[in-house]
Amino acid sequence: MKNNLLPIAKEGWNYVIGSVIAFVVFALLDFDFLEFFSFLAILFFLFVFRNPEREHLLYQEESVVAPIDGTVSSIEEIVDDGYIGYKVVIESSYFNVGLLRAPFTATLENVVNKKGARLSGLSPLSETLNEQAELLFSDKKSLNKLRIIHRLKQSFAPINVDATANQTMMQGTRYGLMVNGTTTLCLPKNFRLNVSIGSELVASETLIGYFTSEPKK
Repeated sequence: MKNNLLPIAKEGWNYVIGSVIAFVVFALLDFDFLEFFSFLAILFFLFVFRNPEREHLLYQEESVVAPIDGTVSSIEEIVDDGYIGYKVVIESSYFNVGLLRAPFTATLENVVNKKGARLSGLSPLSETLNEQAELLFSDKKSLNKLRIIHRLKQSFAPINVDATANQTMMQGTRYGLMVNGTTTLCLPKNFRLNVSIGSELVASETLIGYFTSEPKK
């Protein structure tokens, strides 16, 4: 992903420019209500697509940081073919910064984008029908892997993953954007969590936990 040092994420440029054009047109036509509505839209898009710089904290090796801003809504133990791990779900809203960031220095082994609906997160069908992106990060040196699933809720913008398979990323690198969605982290059993339900997360700054040196099976 190319670095974007502007205060607005590039995914939001079209929305902001379109709103500015609408504001100018409605102002020239003296459509006061639509002019005011367009002004509110400009403010809304500037807020939603804000692109703040984040401090790169120096955690110890094998650390994993939050890939998106939000709140931890659930932590579950999962068993898959006898393999015990953890599933951490992060809820993000329009009030959170939507930029996605690499959780640890690793290679993006696989990316799968799935188009779909944008049902409310309260709907039991949202988990299977909503638009989502699944990414698998892998550290070839330690063999540690982390699977991330980004899933939209009710949102006006699609998930954008600006990264490709086999791309190596440093911890905290921006790789996309999701506005109003849920992020699921599928963690292996050799992981020590540093968060709990209700924890407020800041992408690239909040420590999720560490991979341990336990043997992988």
